[in-house]
Amino acid sequence: MKIATYNVENLFDMNDDGTEYEEYIPNGLWGWDETMYRTKLRHTAEVIRDIGADVIGLQEIESESALKDLKAELNRQGLYYPYYAFARTKNSTVNNALLSRYPIQSALKLPVSASRKYRDILEVKILLDGKPLRIFVNHWKSKSGPESERILCAKRLALRLKELPPDEPFVLIGDFNSHYEEYRTFLRSRKHNDTDGITGINHILHTIDSDNNPVTYGSLEKDATYLYNLWYELPENRRWSHQYRKTEEALDNIIISPALADGKGIEYARGSFNRFDPPYLFYKNKIYRWQQSRKYPKHHLGEGYSDHLPIYAVFTF
Repeated sequence: MKIATYNVENLFDMNDDGTEYEEYIPNGLWGWDETMYRTKLRHTAEVIRDIGADVIGLQEIESESALKDLKAELNRQGLYYPYYAFARTKNSTVNNALLSRYPIQSALKLPVSASRKYRDILEVKILLDGKPLRIFVNHWKSKSGPESERILCAKRLALRLKELPPDEPFVLIGDFNSHYEEYRTFLRSRKHNDTDGITGINHILHTIDSDNNPVTYGSLEKDATYLYNLWYELPENRRWSHQYRKTEEALDNIIISPALADGKGIEYARGSFNRFDPPYLFYKNKIYRWQQSRKYPKHHLGEGYSDHLPIYAVFTF
């Protein structure tokens, strides 16, 4: 089974809900119309089809309506997902979703805060040959804000994980807006480091040990609270999924629990983690994101895909 995660970069439908970004107001000044919407759906579906995941977590989906339209477009392109889940955060502009070829036993939202700037975490329990696997789809607060805002997301997630049986397997996926070694990279940023060096992805989720060393696959058996970030499966020069100016960062992550590395039941297939990066997702050595004109009047060009690259991993059972 292949599990993937993909921030699709602003998939908005054609319903005017009043919460859209200015450039995605239906039939507005930016030209977000039916033609642009259908083009964005086709491009997004093309990437998802080529990944070929059995389960895929999605970020920046505006609505359940947009998710259903994406499912329909995928079906036209030959990839059918019979099951889905969607977490609509009240008054949020974009939300988390999941598509699955396996039955979904349950789905619920984990509210981070009453503030609309924090997106609900989506928890989905799927069944694989009768065995349960929980998948948590995340989209943490962006780096326009300090680390304390992402720690709030991490604490909400960690609180829920503590409620699970210690041997229950789970996978954390999504856009954490955090590098896999955020505790090292953010020290240089006064804007982000408002927490005395403490980070959500590393310290709160325990992807580093008490000596500030990265948790390895082998060390998962030493402590049931440790979690393993799969970016360490790749060569260092490939550990990134997003470009900001001239900086390459691994904002998207797949993190596994010890129960997926204990040799029993559902297991992570070591060495299977990868970044999905075919040539068509790049233009002039940069990620080929959804294109908008830089000249006035600004408008959508109907070209490109997303400002994030998908990542995926294979699991056996």
